[in-house]
Amino acid sequence: MKFSEIQNLDPSNIGAWPTPAKAGAILILCALVVGAAVYFDTQGQQTELETNIRKESELKAKFELLQQKAANLQPLTRQMKEMEQSFGALLRLLPNKTEIEGLLVDISKSGLASGLEFDLFKPEDEEPAEFYAIQPINIQVTGTYHDFGQFISAVAALPRIVTVHDIHIRPTARPNTATQLQEDKVALTMSIVAKTYRYLDDGEG
Repeated sequence: MKFSEIQNLDPSNIGAWPTPAKAGAILILCALVVGAAVYFDTQGQQTELETNIRKESELKAKFELLQQKAANLQPLTRQMKEMEQSFGALLRLLPNKTEIEGLLVDISKSGLASGLEFDLFKPEDEEPAEFYAIQPINIQVTGTYHDFGQFISAVAALPRIVTVHDIHIRPTARPNTATQLQEDKVALTMSIVAKTYRYLDDGEG
């Protein structure tokens, strides 16, 4: 068809158009319909696709994080068991209520075995803490530096935890002792506060 023939087509009488013109009009109409479908339908699907792609990335990252946690679960479980065993071993170093009296006797025996003379051995009231109780003991002994060292070493070697605080050493008040003995055997007085720790039983605290 010539361009002049196309210009002369009557839009109000499409049925009278030549076949090529009708075919062209149908193709144009189909293109418009397809274009509209693509614009209104495919565009929405494209947006949904992009949203799903983002969700997929987020889910993949979450899955990788969970996978890492799952991979670390076994070592963490093993570490927790080791910590529980270590904690149990530490608790066994704390005497229970019935063992405190025996521990006090052991401390006293350690002093006597070290050659010390006890001037004071006074357990004080227990001091409750979070899950254990502190048993302070005021001790005053007379002896030499060497005797004191032996005593502290013996207390540290006890199977139960005993700590020593507030150590004060001074010449003994006994007359003439310091002048009669050699320097390494001068009688001295040592005051300390020994503390042992007891695990609180159920219902205490």
